[in-house]
Parts: sequence; structure tokens; C-alpha cells
Amino acid sequence: MSKNVKIKWLKEPEEQDYPAALSYLSLLYDKRTATAHVSRLKRAPIAEFKAKDIFRASRLSLLGISNGHVEKDRRKIRLGGGLSPLLLIRDPANGKVVIADGYHRLCAVYSYDEDAVIPCKIA
Repeated sequence: MSKNVKIKWLKEPEEQDYPAALSYLSLLYDKRTATAHVSRLKRAPIAEFKAKDIFRASRLSLLGISNGHVEKDRRKIRLGGGLSPLLLIRDPANGKVVIADGYHRLCAVYSYDEDAVIPCKIA
């Protein structure tokens, strides 16, 4: 890990992040619930959480840097490009956080700094 790398973030998620979140959430929830989650995400303010805490709350494993999407985001970080904030859903019934969009970005950031603070929208 290299904490010397400056990770830049966009102020808001990119517009394509919401349809991507809806597509993923539609696999976990019925269409109405998934759509409601995305609507709440669009209105949610930006919050910040450490990368390691998001991983712990999501219960997901870290993708390796050999993953093509993770490497694409690592390259963007190296070149000084801005990353889109993550979109997260609280799932209290299962005691976890669902990463609706941004899993690869999270893995890329974590590979540089597990304590990095990541902007997120959470509903």
C-alpha cells in the first residue's frame, strides 16, 4: 500500500452510476424496492467512511489488483483522475451494507490506503 498517492474524488456520483446501482439492486430486491433505494440515493447527502470500515460493513472480500476494473480505477488514481463517490444501501435485515455501485473503486482505493476516507451516498 502507498499512502503517498493522492486520491481525487468527484463532488457527486456520475449519472451512469444510478442505472448501474439499479441494475445490481434489482438482483437483490424486487423492482419497486430497488427503484425506491435508488431514488433515496439520489437525494442522499454525501457522507464519508474509511475504506476498511466499508469493507467490514459490506462483508465482501477484496478484489485483487489483477481484476481489470480494479486496475482501471488504480490507473485513474495514478493519473490524477477523479473517482465517483460510492453508492451504499443499509440492509439492517441482514446486518450489512450493500455496495450498490463502486465496489471496484473501493478495492482500488483500499489497495493504496485502507484508511482512505471515501465519499459515499448512503440510504
